[in-house]
Amino acid sequence: MKKTLLSLIALLTLSGLYAQDITDAYRYSSEELTGTARFRAMSGAFGALGGDMSSLNINPAGSAVFLNSFATLTLDFRNSKNDVNFFNGFTSSENDDFNLNQAGGVLVFNSTTQSPWKKFVIGLNYAETNNFEDSFVASGINSNSIDDYFLGYADGVPLELLETRENETITDLYSYLGESEGYGAQQAFLGYQAFVIDPETTDLDNTSYTSAIGAGSFDQDFALVSTGLNGKFTFNFGTQYGDNIYLGANLNAHFLNYDRSTRFREANNNSGSTITNLEFRNNLSTTGDGFSFQLGAIGKVSDMVRLGLSYESPTWYSIYEESTQYIRTNEATVNPNVVNVYPEYTLKTPGKATGSLALIFGNEGLLSFDYSYKDYSNTQFRPKNDPDFQLKNNDISNRLQAVSAFRIGGEYRLDQFSFRGGYRYETSPYKDESTVGELNSFSAGLGYNFGSVKLDLAYTNTQFDENRPLYQVGLTDTANISRDLSSVVLSLSFGL
Repeated sequence: MKKTLLSLIALLTLSGLYAQDITDAYRYSSEELTGTARFRAMSGAFGALGGDMSSLNINPAGSAVFLNSFATLTLDFRNSKNDVNFFNGFTSSENDDFNLNQAGGVLVFNSTTQSPWKKFVIGLNYAETNNFEDSFVASGINSNSIDDYFLGYADGVPLELLETRENETITDLYSYLGESEGYGAQQAFLGYQAFVIDPETTDLDNTSYTSAIGAGSFDQDFALVSTGLNGKFTFNFGTQYGDNIYLGANLNAHFLNYDRSTRFREANNNSGSTITNLEFRNNLSTTGDGFSFQLGAIGKVSDMVRLGLSYESPTWYSIYEESTQYIRTNEATVNPNVVNVYPEYTLKTPGKATGSLALIFGNEGLLSFDYSYKDYSNTQFRPKNDPDFQLKNNDISNRLQAVSAFRIGGEYRLDQFSFRGGYRYETSPYKDESTVGELNSFSAGLGYNFGSVKLDLAYTNTQFDENRPLYQVGLTDTANISRDLSSVVLSLSFGL
């Protein structure tokens, strides 16, 4: 019994090739616009305003704008809809998620002396920065097969590595390949053992392979389900100098968890096909933690005009990943029952700079504008001297680009009511401008001031298109996904 259990869960440490790719780099570097209902209702255009807990995410000097100690709690109901086109097939799916999106507060200490430093503020805030809840199905008739995936990895791998020896199990060899040869050799092994690919010769030194699947058309179905989030805890320090200058700094502790399962099915009745049915499953579990800092300033040019400037450093993540795989064809089932435990690696995300302008119309309302710049081509896997990471970093540099983000928001006050709206636009992070397209987002909201308690409600809608490759090697055909994300956000705030 003990021997059976050990064979079902085998842990290994991989060297050489890793499973990470440009998709992972972009996923962990990007952020959704999240936060309090007031912040979301104005599309996050708060860099020159401050006075809101989520404004600290844009400009840490925003804490110094608070007149009194303050706390906010935010709940978020999120609905995502994915419309997927894959060759001649169309599918649609929806996902709902309800969570605590933000919680935090600031303590304001007003100066009791004649010092030009008018106040000091300390704050602590939790924010969800990205939500990984997702699912979609891509179905259609394709002229390319999954055999290209296994052939792409098998090229150059000696047949001797793919053949089990006497008394050696599938689990033993799959584990050995992970330990000594890396991820690519494991993929070649799965394709060979499932009879998807054949060696050109039976010589154990053979490194060339052919497909056991005949050319023609293929009925394909690719399903993805993912869960998890990216969040951060922010420790803030702010201060007001004189009557017109606000300064602030953040220390951010980041964390992430991401779980993804994919299932690929393919069927064909092509002439010459030995393999007519195939199912390929992959599971990935990722956890990580990181650190970043932010600096910012807000200046009052006049009673009406405010300017803001802030900088967010790169985030340095330490990331841990595990994966499992399974393949079944009409000829064989290959289930290694192995959990691949990859070496810890570091991901450096790009920094971001933001400039802001706000117009304050007394107690009646305001208009605000933010511009942010973030260069995704500076994303890096580390250690940089790892040959595999060097290739991936070159791919990132060649395919990703700088993103400009524009946010505009307004607020009109009528007695205790506040009416808000906003718009956000971001350029594509990919140089081809189609892998992930431009982003457009609209928002609206309502607030009521009870005095020491404020209640705010917001609605946001974000849309963008994505052309997602099924795999990064071989079968790189893309599913066109039109994404529509809607959120209803409720915040309760307390003046202390």
